Amino acid sequence: MSKFPKIEAAAHAHRLLLVSLALNVLFVGAAGAVAIRYTGSVPLTNVAQIDRGLASRLNRIAETLPAADAQVILSELRADAEKVASAQADLRLSREELRNALRAEPFDAGAVRAAMAVSRAARENFEQVFQGVIAAAAAKMSVVGRNKLADWSTTRGNATTTQ
Repeated sequence: MSKFPKIEAAAHAHRLLLVSLALNVLFVGAAGAVAIRYTGSVPLTNVAQIDRGLASRLNRIAETLPAADAQVILSELRADAEKVASAQADLRLSREELRNALRAEPFDAGAVRAAMAVSRAARENFEQVFQGVIAAAAAKMSVVGRNKLADWSTTRGNATTTQ
């Protein structure tokens, strides 16, 4: 026990008061920042959903290619448009079936596994169609265009640099 319990209690209360004051300042600052952010004169814009379809992927790739090679890859996409659309539709439907199997009551693990197998097969088919379009286009492209295509990074959405 201390000789001065009232002094220690007052010091403890003083520390609590300072901590409380600091937290209040933090919360008021955060609330003020939010208020300023959402009451500004610049309207917030809606973010468009990112299109991850084959056509969008090929358009992003084509943007990095020389103009003639970009036309080659886009013309290959147009030539196989029906096959591409069919593969994409099959993939979307298989994913929807998988979601439905996961949500089903009562849950059936066998049905989920079967839906996963169908989805996997649809994904493989989609990838084969995508790679077929790329291979057919690459055969008609210039060396520069094929090199740019080889440097394409699907994770970064642009050409990679090797060192």
